[in-house]
Amino acid sequence: MFKKVESKVNLPELEENILSYWEKNSIFKKSVEGKVADNIFSFYDGPPFATGTPHYGHLLPGTVKDVIPRFRAMQGFRVERVWGWDTHGLPIENIVEQELDFKTKDQVQEYGIDRFNEKCRTKVLKYADEWKKIVARTGRWVDMENAYLTMDPAFMESVWWVFKNLWEKDLIYKGHKVMPFCPRCSTGLSNFEVGLAYADKSDKAVTVKFELENKPKTYVLAWTTTPWTLPGNLALSVGAEIDYVVVEKGDKKYILAQERLEDYTKELGTKVVQKLKGKDLVGKKYKPVFSYYKNPQRAFLVIAGKHVTTEDGTGIVHTAPAFGEEDYRVAKDNNIDFFMPVDDLGHFTIEVPEYSGKSVVEFETNNKIIEDLGEKVLKVEEINHSYPHCWRCDTPLIYKAIDSYMVAVEKIKKDIIANNKKIKWMPENIGRGRFAKLIEGAPDWNISRNRFWGTPLPVWICEKCKKLQVLGSKDELEKLVDKKVEDLHLHKLADLKIKCECGGYAKISGEVLDCWFESGSMPYGQMHYPFENKMKFDRSFPADFISESIDQTRGWFYSLLVLSTALFGKEAYKNVVVTGLILAESGQKMSKKLKNYPEVATVLSRYGADAMRFYLMSSPAVKSGDLAFSEKGVDEIVKSIILRLWNSYSFFVTYATLDNFVPTGDIDSKNQLDKWMISKTNNLVIKTTALLEKYDILKATNVLKDYIEELSNWYIRRSRKRFWKSENDSDKNAAYETLHYALVTYTKLLAPFMPFVTDEIYQNLTGQESVHLADWPKAETKFVENKLEVDMELVKKIVEAGLSARNEKGIKVRQPLTSILVTGPEVTGLNNELQNIICEEINLKKVMLKKGSAVNKKAIRQYTKSKNVVLDVQDVEFKSFIENPTLKVELDEKITPELKAEGIARDFIRFIQDGRKKAGFNVEDRIKTSWETKDKKVADAIKSQEKFIAKETLSAVFVAKKTKHTYGQEIKLDGAEVWFGISKK
Repeated sequence: MFKKVESKVNLPELEENILSYWEKNSIFKKSVEGKVADNIFSFYDGPPFATGTPHYGHLLPGTVKDVIPRFRAMQGFRVERVWGWDTHGLPIENIVEQELDFKTKDQVQEYGIDRFNEKCRTKVLKYADEWKKIVARTGRWVDMENAYLTMDPAFMESVWWVFKNLWEKDLIYKGHKVMPFCPRCSTGLSNFEVGLAYADKSDKAVTVKFELENKPKTYVLAWTTTPWTLPGNLALSVGAEIDYVVVEKGDKKYILAQERLEDYTKELGTKVVQKLKGKDLVGKKYKPVFSYYKNPQRAFLVIAGKHVTTEDGTGIVHTAPAFGEEDYRVAKDNNIDFFMPVDDLGHFTIEVPEYSGKSVVEFETNNKIIEDLGEKVLKVEEINHSYPHCWRCDTPLIYKAIDSYMVAVEKIKKDIIANNKKIKWMPENIGRGRFAKLIEGAPDWNISRNRFWGTPLPVWICEKCKKLQVLGSKDELEKLVDKKVEDLHLHKLADLKIKCECGGYAKISGEVLDCWFESGSMPYGQMHYPFENKMKFDRSFPADFISESIDQTRGWFYSLLVLSTALFGKEAYKNVVVTGLILAESGQKMSKKLKNYPEVATVLSRYGADAMRFYLMSSPAVKSGDLAFSEKGVDEIVKSIILRLWNSYSFFVTYATLDNFVPTGDIDSKNQLDKWMISKTNNLVIKTTALLEKYDILKATNVLKDYIEELSNWYIRRSRKRFWKSENDSDKNAAYETLHYALVTYTKLLAPFMPFVTDEIYQNLTGQESVHLADWPKAETKFVENKLEVDMELVKKIVEAGLSARNEKGIKVRQPLTSILVTGPEVTGLNNELQNIICEEINLKKVMLKKGSAVNKKAIRQYTKSKNVVLDVQDVEFKSFIENPTLKVELDEKITPELKAEGIARDFIRFIQDGRKKAGFNVEDRIKTSWETKDKKVADAIKSQEKFIAKETLSAVFVAKKTKHTYGQEIKLDGAEVWFGISKK
């Protein structure tokens, strides 16, 4: 029934063959289309950019996205998996700008937005083919041929619909707000984008003297790490209830927070002449340090702000309303004027003539400002601090007031928080901690960008009356302009005009949407909802499952939830697996430049995808932890799991073929070892299913790993003789049925993690088309025997203690002993068959059991009260049951002549079996064994055990004289020289 299996396997070659088989036989397609259309398990795939090649950071969540859908598909769900590509935004624009050697936004406009955007279009899928190869080679099933692209008109139209829907709900407004701003990209960033890229930066912090207008030589001291903002200073903020002091030095006086004086004693001394509260300073006027702001209405005042602290600086905050979120807020609350002397390129405007055209992020600009301030500077410090950079181009960000379209997150924050509580997070602490805090502190979301390659804001502004019109579909636009519109990109719409009620004409506003707004719109865009697929969308929304890395808490996870709450008042996804970061083995960030990690292709060609997948899935990275990637770790998975499984499979097929075994599915064995293995297998089904349904991938890999070790190193090793020389056909058949059942069930459970090797094994063991078209196993609880599993763990514990005792006494295992006395809780409950296992493992004639200290009865009841209880040797109560009550073993060390002879025989058997392998004999070959020795004691021992030796080695002839042989060897038995030779019978 079974095709021959080689004992050695080339895993990468096997996987390539399986890949070809899947493609030829459309296995992925069958796994989807073979399920009922209404029984949907929905899954969203976060779209990557194809501007680089895939790396381990992509493959980690990518594998999670394959494991769960494969599992659910085997459970009978229809799991459609459609790939997507992020195609808009600064990553693409930056590539084109570098190619054209553009440094500024102005250069793009001079080049032509139409030419620039079309060039962007050509760069979008630069590495798409590379992605397709790697993704397929890793075994991931996903439809990449019908992938959605965020630049497709249908996707963009759905994004327009989202925008208009929010506009009509009064959840989008245009506001003048200080935002994180990239001067290189000339666009604002949302607050969660800022969190994506912090880097160490060296700056100069200055303490500046602001002289009070009506008190000459009395200075208010303010501290800043951004000297470039000083030309925009319009106020100084103090804490109303903070304690301040006036310090006198010479003929000058200085005001700062009392708690900060210690840091300024070198410059100021310690002569305090007055103490006062911050509120006593409010309203006082001071002389500006720069005179660029003309005709102030209300400026250069001391005001109170709740944001002021005494943690650093002077306890007095230099306030430039145009360059800080808190500065803008507190200035507005106090009716302070507004002054913006910096343009969208981050350069000073002509309003600051001395610095006009200078970049505010340049070190030299800040140095020049400090130099020009001269005696107005009290102190300059070098500081190194973590500073936000643009996550696209690595330029240091500034905070700058801009006109922007905002999503009113504050209005729906309570609903977002409530919806997050409905989501099941793995690990839970990310959703309930990090993500929850992000939502609680989230400001309104800046969604417009003054860029070019993206979905344009569907906002038309009348050139005459300035009235806004917001469109939500291509059809709306076509009716208003009376022409077909095929492409919704900015350069295709720039010349279209819409008639306004006032008689004027409206043109598109010119901004594009934040690409995170597009990503958050993917549930609708991928289906072109609501223009198409309304019923399909309703069946699949919210998604049952998504997964991405931890940095997406600020990105995709957030944007999905905000938009779904705004649109439908519900969460966008029900379950989310958050993966961590993959580092180099050294713990450093992976770097192509440093070459500190093995290439993906190299790992795949050496070990195969199955090993890499399982290595990733069995790491802390599937629970948002960090993984220092180790090639040794992948190799260990090959050795500890794949080869153990393959050897077990090869063993079964080899003997089953010899005996023409045909499985019937009858696993109702009387053998205790079979019963134990069948119970373990059913409990494995229960536990793996429960863990995967909870999305606990890490624990699922742990139980799968433990099982194959027990199957291989306990069940098969203990049962080996039953397969090749059992005199009881029914017992041999029961062993075959048990092992076949265990292997088939295990390959099904392992299939989502290791799709290649499991399919190879399953097809041969069952004759079925693919394991991935099979039903997920269901536990047969009538075969679950928890008490037997507990007893078998106790047997292993006794064996471990007995072997340890032998080792301490220096008695080798092949030397039989008379007995062992075992004292411990519940040991007297072990039946004869289990006692025989102890005897065989420790090489004893009998085992004597004596009841010791009482067992934890509560623990034993817990594991035996229900057929559905799942045993786990890692459980605390189970460990206390097995380990806490002491097991004591005492060996009978006396070796009789009979025992000595048997020990010599066992040593001889080992040499003969080794000779069989070296001679290349098949496992079923009967042999002729001849031997000779001049040592009478050893000769007598061999003769007394010749039937036992012959049986164990399949020697049909066993003679004590030299004869012709295929293989011969000189050996030593008990110190005596012995020759033996073997040949086929």
